[in-house]
Amino acid sequence: MNNLLNFLFRYRGILVFAMLEVVSLYLLVRNSSYQRAAFFNSANAYVGQVLDWRTQVQEYFRLVDVNRELMNENARLRQQLYPPDLSRRQADSLPVSKDSVTQARLALLGRPDSLLLGLRQLAAHDPDYPLIPARVVSSTQRRVDNYLTLNVGTVNGIKPGMGVVSAEGVVGRVKVASEHYTTITSVLHSKTAISARIQRDGTIGTIRWLGDDPTHVLLDNVPRQNKLVRGDTVVTSGYNAVFPEGVRIGTIESFVKEPDKNFWTVQVRLAVDFSRLTYVYLVTSRPKAERDTVEARAGIKPEAEERP
Repeated sequence: MNNLLNFLFRYRGILVFAMLEVVSLYLLVRNSSYQRAAFFNSANAYVGQVLDWRTQVQEYFRLVDVNRELMNENARLRQQLYPPDLSRRQADSLPVSKDSVTQARLALLGRPDSLLLGLRQLAAHDPDYPLIPARVVSSTQRRVDNYLTLNVGTVNGIKPGMGVVSAEGVVGRVKVASEHYTTITSVLHSKTAISARIQRDGTIGTIRWLGDDPTHVLLDNVPRQNKLVRGDTVVTSGYNAVFPEGVRIGTIESFVKEPDKNFWTVQVRLAVDFSRLTYVYLVTSRPKAERDTVEARAGIKPEAEERP
C-alpha cells in the first residue's frame, strides 16, 4: 500500500495532467457535433480493423472444421452425380393404382419423391452410392505398388473393397481398415485393374498401371477395329459395382497398333494428380453385396477387379 501511495505522490503531476486531458476530450466530443462525428468515425475504423484481425485469427484456427463441413457438403453434392436406376422412374411408366384421386395427385406432383405401385410405396430417389469424405494422411507414387492412408476407419463405416474417388476422378480401392485409419490400393498399383469405357462411343476396356509413370496408365482390351481419338475421355464402366458408372479416369493421349496383337495399346493420362491429392470420397456401394452374391453363385468372376 505504501508503494502505491509513493507512486501516486511521485507522479501526481503527470496523473493529474492525463486526467484533465481525458476530461477535456470528453467535454469536447460531447459538446461538438463535428468532433463527436470525427471521433466515432475514427474509433469505428480502428475498432473495425482490430475486430477484422481477430476474425482472421479465429478463422485460421477454424479451418479444420470448415474443411470438414465443405467435404461433407461436397460428398452430398457429388452423390447426386451418381443417379441409381430408381431415379429414372417416371410416374406414368409404372402401373399405378387406377384410383382417380391418386392419378390426380401424381399429375400435380410431376416427378414425385415416391411412387405408388398398387398399394406399395417405392422410393424414386434412393442413392446407390453414398459417399464418405476423408483426408489423405500419407501416400506414395514412385513405387511399383503404391498405397494411400486415410483418416477414416471402421467406425465411419469403412469396409475392405470399397471404391475411392476424388473430385478429379478415380483414386483406388480400400485394402484394409482399422478403427480410425484406412489403407487403400491406389490406381498406381501393379495389381489394380479397373473396368472402364470410352465415353464417346462406349468402348469397354481395362485400366492397368505398368509401374513407371505415375501420370499415365494403359487401357487394355480395346479391339483394333475400333476407332480411337486423342483426347477422348475414359470413365468407369460400372461393371463391377465398386465405382459408379461414369466416374472420370483420364483422357486418351496416344495409341498404337502392335503387329502381334489384336488390341490397341492405349496410353491414358490420369485425371487425378496423386502428388497433390488431399481429400477423397469413399464409395459405399449398396448393390455390391447382393450383386457379388449372385455372381458368386453363378461362378462369375468380375472381369476387372483388384487381385489381392
